Amino acid sequence: MEVITKRDVFGLQSLPIFFFFFCFIVLPLSSRSVEAYKNYTVGDSLGWYDKSEKPTVDYQKWADSNNFRLGDFLIFNTNTNHTVVQTYNETTYKLCDYDDASDKDTTQWSTADPSNTATRPITVPVPLLKEGKTFFFSGDYDGDQCFDGQRFQISVAHGKGLPKSLQEPTENSPGPVSPQSGEDEGDSAPDTNVPANFDHPKQVASDDTERDSDSSASASLLSKFLVVGLGLVWLF
Repeated sequence: MEVITKRDVFGLQSLPIFFFFFCFIVLPLSSRSVEAYKNYTVGDSLGWYDKSEKPTVDYQKWADSNNFRLGDFLIFNTNTNHTVVQTYNETTYKLCDYDDASDKDTTQWSTADPSNTATRPITVPVPLLKEGKTFFFSGDYDGDQCFDGQRFQISVAHGKGLPKSLQEPTENSPGPVSPQSGEDEGDSAPDTNVPANFDHPKQVASDDTERDSDSSASASLLSKFLVVGLGLVWLF
């Protein structure tokens, strides 16, 4: 006589229920939290420097280990002896020279302070506003820092698209500085510099607060559905 145990019932009869539960409830909830906007600190704890200051930096390796989407921010922790230049022009990137670059494809987010003896730490946030390849480098010292490892390229995916706060410029939106500013010793640091504890998801309250709430709600719902789902699987 064949004896059907609880485990047999769980494995056969309840399989369709579990499959439906996993595909249509668990996966959609999980994907929502994965695609939330993120801040990426360039170089992690090493910051944004060339190899003469940080011999172990490998920004391309760092970039290749992350997935970037529209609306994410890159956070450059560096000092006033280094610059942050963003370009969509691969030739400009390879030359490490933006002097003849077009304003339409190249942006200087910060400028260097010519005084090497009085550097100070700065943090420069850069939003990712365009899909596809994007290049970053330091344009200081006629490209020497760039050629010395201070550069990388990334590929930006669409993700959830741009949040409303980045679709149209506002007074609080970070903006680039002109290549000419900062050439005199008396110039102050660019307006794009922010404190080191910059946190974009909290700064952009209108969109990201809702997104944080959605993520929390998703996690709570996921826990409840898991409990209910497992209960149904056990009963049937």
